[in-house]
Amino acid sequence: MFVRIRTLPLLKNITSRLSVFLTVALMMISLAAISPVFAQSKLEQNLPNTDQALCLPGEINQFSDLDCANLGPSGRLQALAAKGITFPAEPLPISSISSDLANIPFAYARVSDEAVPVYDNLDKAVADIPGNTLGKSKIKYVSLYQKSNTDKGWFYQIATYEWISAQYIKKVAIPSFQGFDFKSNPAIPFGWTMDSFTSRTSPNPASAETGKVYYKYTILRIYDTQVVDTSEWVMIGVDEWIPASYMARVLPHYTKPEGVTGERWIEINLQEQVLLVYDSGHLVFATLISSGSPPFYTQPGVFQIYKMLENDPMSGSFEADKSDYYYLEDVPYIMYYDQLRALHGAYWNNYLGDRGSHGCVNLSVADAHWLFDWAKVGDFVYVWDPTGKTPTDPSLYGAGGF
Repeated sequence: MFVRIRTLPLLKNITSRLSVFLTVALMMISLAAISPVFAQSKLEQNLPNTDQALCLPGEINQFSDLDCANLGPSGRLQALAAKGITFPAEPLPISSISSDLANIPFAYARVSDEAVPVYDNLDKAVADIPGNTLGKSKIKYVSLYQKSNTDKGWFYQIATYEWISAQYIKKVAIPSFQGFDFKSNPAIPFGWTMDSFTSRTSPNPASAETGKVYYKYTILRIYDTQVVDTSEWVMIGVDEWIPASYMARVLPHYTKPEGVTGERWIEINLQEQVLLVYDSGHLVFATLISSGSPPFYTQPGVFQIYKMLENDPMSGSFEADKSDYYYLEDVPYIMYYDQLRALHGAYWNNYLGDRGSHGCVNLSVADAHWLFDWAKVGDFVYVWDPTGKTPTDPSLYGAGGF
């Protein structure tokens, strides 16, 4: 029995493929001899005139004497690193202050806008015999000391030891925002977002959105800035930009401002609505504020803290018709520095990062508590507006207010 082995077609197939391979090889050798550039890869054609190999990503950062071309991914990473963008990102040298700083022995309530009667004692409250009136105002808050349920409803005793009916008040919670203290000076500026938004791929309002959404009070690093058509933009990530107006930025200045002669000072940046605290050239704390809104500006200049109170009432008005009357009980952690202008806690303020006071510098209760514990009478307060839009003529300023 014989088995026929079909070798002829197989040999023909191998011979055919070998012939094609030899033909292509001869063509490549011939072309290379005529034009060496043709034999180079597309990547090699884009390289500068060098015999160096491409650096691997990370080599430039680890070694300074490598004989390689810092192009491609390595060059891209080094360019980003020059702006402060690393993978993974370097953590900011910050830590949260204690939440216990927001614990104070007061409960607060907002009083309705209309004129409201208050009573000398509980008997007069039940008999509806007012002893005083809290005037008409949208900014009217009381501290609640104790309460009593009567046949005429609930009444609360306030800081003046008078009584007010529960029908005129609404209890409020203290805003929870808190700033940060610092382990070391930050190498990269950062800030808080002031609204919800989606970032864009370039510093242009017409550029594509990235799809990344940020919400109010998010902490973001700032890697670069550009001015486009008079609008400033900030780079917050790789190919990711937002208008600078969307943020309250922490832009430290470690040298003492002119006029500050001590080693401890507090900087109030009116443009960014931030407060920065320095000790011997080190940034030790930063947070958001609310300064005076026109025409009740917070006055720029160099001042010193001259009086500190753990709590005190604030009330008054500036307009002739008393339309801006305000009444605030037990304002906490007050540090007076410019007549009646003070740094203090603002339990009614839910718009930190925006102007809104009558000249004082409003902080959250926790931040004011931190600052009150750190500060001393005589410490410097440096107030400035990088835009130059806030008036600096002292004759335009009165005593100030809350």
